[in-house]
Amino acid sequence: MSEKFKIFAQFVKDLSSETKDLETYLYVKEYLKNYNLNIEISSKPMKNRFVEVNTKLTYLDNGQNSKKSFFEIIYTTIIQIDETIKEKKEIEKIILCDVQNKIYLNLEKVFINLLHSSGYPGAKIEKKIDFEKLYSQRFN
Repeated sequence: MSEKFKIFAQFVKDLSSETKDLETYLYVKEYLKNYNLNIEISSKPMKNRFVEVNTKLTYLDNGQNSKKSFFEIIYTTIIQIDETIKEKKEIEKIILCDVQNKIYLNLEKVFINLLHSSGYPGAKIEKKIDFEKLYSQRFN
């Protein structure tokens, strides 16, 4: 393995779009720009230095109104970490930054397709996620 890790599989583990009724749909269509993207990354070690990395994107309205839709994807990546990588901090960086940088374009494409297929054709993610910056902020 010339890289620090190798990706063996990527797939959508869970996908959710919930809009209660027409009134909520029409409201959300107008105010979708107020929704915020949240990201959570978790991992689970497997045998032979394989790791299951789950990246969860949630798009939601943090306001107080009752007319809300809910959008979420859990995108799973199965990686194998090179046997020369031993330090916990380096493995953490691989999971939180390196893997995310490799998969994010595909994950974002699938998530935007979910929004478009849910009836919000103009939906887009304005801000690009800087995984390196998020990682370094964890220690400050």
